[in-house]
Amino acid sequence: MRSGANRRNQARSGEADGMLTALIRIRRGIADASRSRPGVFVCVAAGVLALDLLLPPALLSIVRKPFDYFTFNAWLPELPHYFFRSDLPLQQKLEFIPNLALFWFSADSPFGGVDWGFAVTVSDLLRFLLLSILFGLYFALVFHYRDQATIAGWSSKFSRSGGASGALASVLGISTGGCTVMGCGAPVLPVVGLAFVGLSSGALALLAELSRVATAVVFSAVIVGVAYLGWLAGGGATAGGRSISPQR
Repeated sequence: MRSGANRRNQARSGEADGMLTALIRIRRGIADASRSRPGVFVCVAAGVLALDLLLPPALLSIVRKPFDYFTFNAWLPELPHYFFRSDLPLQQKLEFIPNLALFWFSADSPFGGVDWGFAVTVSDLLRFLLLSILFGLYFALVFHYRDQATIAGWSSKFSRSGGASGALASVLGISTGGCTVMGCGAPVLPVVGLAFVGLSSGALALLAELSRVATAVVFSAVIVGVAYLGWLAGGGATAGGRSISPQR
């Protein structure tokens, strides 16, 4: 029995060592790609962030009505004071701050009220920033791994298809935050859903759920892609028992 327990402990130790080795390899690949392709990382991250922030109001201005109002939240200078108030429980602050709108676009309806609105909250901005960084890393890894494949004579078919998949996912991953078809208060919707008029409450709820699911799928797919490419690139640095220095 003692020998069986020892074998199980050795197996667990081997699995832990294997996971640690894989994480180190992934980190090495990501670090090498960031150093070798900083321009790709910055340009892609900035481009994805700009799409997340500007494409929704641009699309709505084309298919619905041009926006006629933009503003930053005038309450933002009070945020530090609110956060450090001792008379408010921490839970209340943590529930309030993620949903705080930072800025928004809107278009007035000719019949009164708001025709459409697009707001970016704190949680939206953090999500956009994280997605932008992930895509920047993804494409930096794609180009870095392509360079490694070219030098080592490997096939670069994966890197080409990976880049196309990443571009498609970056478009599908864009979603709105805060305000929607009838103004603030409706569920969060995908950008395309905002372009339609007269949707029922059931359709709005369905689009809201699809938006959440699609966002989770895109995040998962990009994280897996970054990890896999990082693992490939991290191992390519010493592939075949020799050092490979990618082109810059």
